[in-house]
Amino acid sequence: MLIIPAIDLKDGHCVRLKQGLMEDATVFSEDPGAMARHWVDQGGKRLHLVDLNGAFAGKPVNEGAIKAIVEACRGEIPIQLGGGIRDLETIERYLDNGIDYVIIGTAAVKNPGFLHEACYAFPGQIMVGLDAKDGKVAVDGWSKLTGHDVIDLAKKFEDYGVEAIVYTDIGRDGMLSGVNIEATVALAQALNIPVIASGGITDLDDVRKLCAVESEGIMGAITGRAIYEGTLNFEAAQALANELNG
Repeated sequence: MLIIPAIDLKDGHCVRLKQGLMEDATVFSEDPGAMARHWVDQGGKRLHLVDLNGAFAGKPVNEGAIKAIVEACRGEIPIQLGGGIRDLETIERYLDNGIDYVIIGTAAVKNPGFLHEACYAFPGQIMVGLDAKDGKVAVDGWSKLTGHDVIDLAKKFEDYGVEAIVYTDIGRDGMLSGVNIEATVALAQALNIPVIASGGITDLDDVRKLCAVESEGIMGAITGRAIYEGTLNFEAAQALANELNG
């Protein structure tokens, strides 16, 4: 089980939002490269980056900070990135510059043909981020709920050849309210590709609960606010996950 530190980028800084609200951002570091290096040194096996400005603008914004993170990690662990990725050229540039996996969110829902092309052009390197509330998918930085059922969409994207699904319960993200285990397991059981849980992880008890259902197809969990505010000790969390599941 991977415990994956999140580095959310806004205006070149490392921040966390509450429930996706850009105006409710807490700055945790003004040096994203140093923050990335910190998590690598703490035993991180993968990093999760989000270009928050890019997600709202529909195009990359924090490329300087992303480059600094890639350089700080020195190729030691995989890096996955989402936010504002709307065309194949952007994907190619990110992959060429050291990103290992690209996460397509809103564009996958609004333009599935683009996702299909991306999976064909960059096999094994495309993930889909599905953000949902009460089983329905949200888009545009969580500002709009669609009528799409999250499991139905995930199955469709699995057929396209995506590498994994990053699943966020937007009712819990950034709220330190615990992971929605039931919904995450239901999604993982419906798919043959792995699911990465995101949203709500708070403490070591959440890590234990996730590790207990890893065999259902949950390969990892992204954590942000908890490791920045100290309710979860990242090094201890990854060590516990290694102990419980290897």
